[in-house]
Amino acid sequence: MVRTLYTRLAVGLFLLLLAVGLLHTFISLYSLREYTASVNQELHRDLAKNLVADRNLVSEGQLDRSALKELFALYMTINPSIEIYLLDLDGTILSYSADPAKIKRKQVSLEPIQRLMDDMSRYPVLGDDPRSHDRQKVFSVTPVPSADKPEGYLYVVLRGEEYDAAETMARGGQLLELSAWALLVSLAVVMIAGLAVFRLLTRRLTLLTRLVEDFEHSDMSHQALHSTWRDRRPVVRDEIDYLGATFDDMASRIASQIEQLTEKDAQRRQLVARVSHDLRTPLASMQGYIESLKLRRDRLSPEEQDRFLDIALKEGRRLSRLVDELFELAALEAREKQPVPEPFPLAELVHDVVQKHGPEARNRQLELAVDGDTDLPLAYADLAMTERVLDNLIGNAIAYSPAGGRIEVAIRHADGLPEVCVQDSGPGVPEQDLPHIFDPFYRGESSGGAGGHAGLGLAIARRIMTLQGGDIRVENPASGGACFCIRLPVR
Repeated sequence: MVRTLYTRLAVGLFLLLLAVGLLHTFISLYSLREYTASVNQELHRDLAKNLVADRNLVSEGQLDRSALKELFALYMTINPSIEIYLLDLDGTILSYSADPAKIKRKQVSLEPIQRLMDDMSRYPVLGDDPRSHDRQKVFSVTPVPSADKPEGYLYVVLRGEEYDAAETMARGGQLLELSAWALLVSLAVVMIAGLAVFRLLTRRLTLLTRLVEDFEHSDMSHQALHSTWRDRRPVVRDEIDYLGATFDDMASRIASQIEQLTEKDAQRRQLVARVSHDLRTPLASMQGYIESLKLRRDRLSPEEQDRFLDIALKEGRRLSRLVDELFELAALEAREKQPVPEPFPLAELVHDVVQKHGPEARNRQLELAVDGDTDLPLAYADLAMTERVLDNLIGNAIAYSPAGGRIEVAIRHADGLPEVCVQDSGPGVPEQDLPHIFDPFYRGESSGGAGGHAGLGLAIARRIMTLQGGDIRVENPASGGACFCIRLPVR
C-alpha cells in the first residue's frame, strides 16, 4: 500500500512539475517578448521624430516627398529590421519602405498611435502591422510635417519582417535548445528533491505498515505486541506519528480484548465443567437414594426409608439452590437484574440479618456478635441486594467456623462511607486463593465443599457490589480467620 502511495506521489509530482515547467516556459517567453518589446520601443521612442529632423523630410513647412523616397531606399538597405510608412490623418498608408507585394493593409488603426503620442512613457504600445491582417508590433510615430499642423504621420514599425525571421531562427535554434535543457535540468533537480522528501515522509508510513503486518501475522497477544513495537514506539510530532500512536493504542486494546476473550473462553469451559460436576453430584445422589428406596423398600425399616428420603430431599434442595444461584449470576452478568438504590440505615439492616442467622449460629455452638458505630450515614443502595450479600457473608462465616468459635460483624466508617466487616474464626483463606476467591465456582482447598456450597455466592456478592457502585474485599487478619468487608456508597 505504501509502495503504491509512493509511486502515485512520484507520478503526481512528475506531472505537477511538468505542468509547472510548461507554464513557467510560457510565462517566461511571454514576459521576455513583452520585455523586449518595451525595451525596443523605449530605445527607439524618438526614432520617427529623429528621422524627420535628420533627413530633412520637412522643408518650408511641407513634407519633402523626394527626401522621403530616399529615406525609404536607404533604410531598406542599411536597417531592414525597421519598416517606414507614411500615413494620412485617417491612418491610410500613402507610401512605405517595404516590398509592395507583402503589404496586406491599406490602413492602420489610429487608436494606438494617439495613445502613444499622449504618453510616450507608456510601454509597450502595439500598433497594426501593415504586413499582416491581425499581427501587431511596437512602433515609433511622429506627426508630419509638424505637431502643430499635422497632415499625416511617419509610422515606423520597429520589429519588421526581417527581424521576425531572425528571431524565429534564433528561437528555433540555440535559444530553444537552451530553454529545453534548462527546463529538463530544473525538472530533474526538483524531481529528485521531491522524491527524496516523499521518501522521508513515507518512510514512517512504510515502517508503520511493516509493524501492522507483523502484528497481523502474529497471535495478537501483548507479548507479540511488545516484541513488534520494541524500541519503535513513535513520538507524536505530526499526523503520521499520531496515526502510529493511535494504532499502537488500538493494537494494545485488541491484544487486551483477545486475551480477555481467551480468558473468558477458558473460564466458560471451566464453568461448564464445574457446573456439570456440581449439578451431576446432587442429582446422582438424589437418584441413587430414590432408586435404592424403590428397589429395597420392602427390606428397609421405616427409619431407613425416612433417612433415604431426607437425604434425597436435601440433595434436591441443594440442586435447586445451585440452579437458582446460576440463574441469579447469569442475570447479574447480563445486567438483566439492576439495583434500585434507595437510602436506608445500614446498621438496622445488619442487626436484622444477624438476628435472622442467630438460630443457625446457636445450633452450631457459635457466638454471633455485632459491634461498631451505629451512627452511620445512610447507605444509598438496593436494600434487597445488600441483604443478599450480608446473608452470603454471614452464612459462609457460620459454615467455615468451628464449634465454639466467634463471628464478629463490625459496622464502621471508611473514608466517609458505611462499611460492614464479617470476620469468622475459621482457617482463613490461603494466600494463593485470595486472587480467585470471588471467581465463579471457585472453592479453595480449605473449603472442602462446606455446607454444600458451589462457589457462586461470593461471585454473586461481588457482582452485586459492582452494580451498586460499592466494593467488596477479603483479607486474613493477624488474629486468625477470614474477614470479608463491603463498602456501600452514599447519596
